[in-house]
Amino acid sequence: MTLRQVREADLDLLYDAHTNIRNRGAYFPLGVMSQPAFRGAFAEHGFWQKSEGMLVIESRKGEIAGHIEFFRPVSYWDAFELSYQLYSDEHAGRGFVTEAVQLLVDYLFGAKKEHRIHLVIAEENSASRRIAEKCGFVLEGTVRGAFFNDGRNQDVVLYSLLRTDPRPWHASTSGG
Repeated sequence: MTLRQVREADLDLLYDAHTNIRNRGAYFPLGVMSQPAFRGAFAEHGFWQKSEGMLVIESRKGEIAGHIEFFRPVSYWDAFELSYQLYSDEHAGRGFVTEAVQLLVDYLFGAKKEHRIHLVIAEENSASRRIAEKCGFVLEGTVRGAFFNDGRNQDVVLYSLLRTDPRPWHASTSGG
């Protein structure tokens, strides 16, 4: 799996994935951007800025499997939030998102000053909760009714990882 910045050649596939509501699953927000706005954002900053960005998750075969994003959740928090999506079930369960989260966490803590990274996950999204836990994120609690999706307000759970927290994937590769 590779993480890389979005290329102009990716735009049609990424926009098709962005507007395909069926591939979003039960937990990814349903809002979509118009095609001119989508292309305009790419033309303006390539989906990459100081405080937010999107990277493509590419399989070893060179297929775009999904994407991962980081952004400032609240202007006064010293934090980034991560969001990710796989574009088809064929890529699920292969560790792509876990590895993408680990790579992006390492990049953000190495290149940015923010002290905290968090994940906001629909309470019943067990796959994303497993990813958070595998990556060392700590469950902080439930945020009641905060997420409007699928026609209703839903509770979400908040997981965080601080710059000073251990990152389990480092222990497995460095022996300590």
